[in-house]
Amino acid sequence: MDRRQRKTRKAIFDAFSDLLTRKNFSRITVQEIIDRADVGRTTFYAHFPQKDRLLRELCEELFEHVFSRPPEAEPTHDFSMAAKDPTALVAHILYHLRDHGKKVIVLLTCESGELFQDYFRDYFNNFAGRYIYNTSRYKNSDVPADFLMDHISTSFINLVRWWQKNNMAPSPETLSGYYTSVIQPIVQ
Repeated sequence: MDRRQRKTRKAIFDAFSDLLTRKNFSRITVQEIIDRADVGRTTFYAHFPQKDRLLRELCEELFEHVFSRPPEAEPTHDFSMAAKDPTALVAHILYHLRDHGKKVIVLLTCESGELFQDYFRDYFNNFAGRYIYNTSRYKNSDVPADFLMDHISTSFINLVRWWQKNNMAPSPETLSGYYTSVIQPIVQ
């Protein structure tokens, strides 16, 4: 993708994100998106065949870096040496949420937040299953592994919502400690 295409996609993502903070996804029109992004209809459809695809690609762009791999050293934090520590991994995710200019948190808590929560839950479940909680040891449990992972991810989303309501005052490390202390008895 060349620089012009990246700039157009960014304008569309920014316009769409801004609209999502003001309106429900189902009430947003393609015309509103292209007007706000200052692009033509043909240009919009060259990038996104439909509004649902735009939503999916926006989520992929927002969540892919956060959940794609174990932590690496980053400008605001370095948990690269703690790849097996659930508390450090959760703090790593929280730093990313905070560092994205609160965009992800706003989208998770806006009127259309449920749509983002579904995508976020899928990414978090995959990440948590790979790096934080090994659900394979629960196969003989009375609790199905998919139910357990859904509980863990929903709890994380609620933590993020609580954090946002509290103006993101607790540090990611403090919040991670809260989360793991609540989840640890379930996954021991």
